[in-house]
Amino acid sequence: MEKWLVAAGIWTMCGMCAVLFIRGATRQVARTNADEQRAPGGAQGVAVRD
Repeated sequence: MEKWLVAAGIWTMCGMCAVLFIRGATRQVARTNADEQRAPGGAQGVAVRD
């Protein structure tokens, strides 16, 4: 039973590493400073990042 828990733990860790790697490797949409400066008057200096 113990070896099944170790094997499951290793596969879980490999899966989590793969998910985190894929999330980190994907290209994110970068907002430029010009886009932030064109914000409506009510949102002065407040930038929300996704």
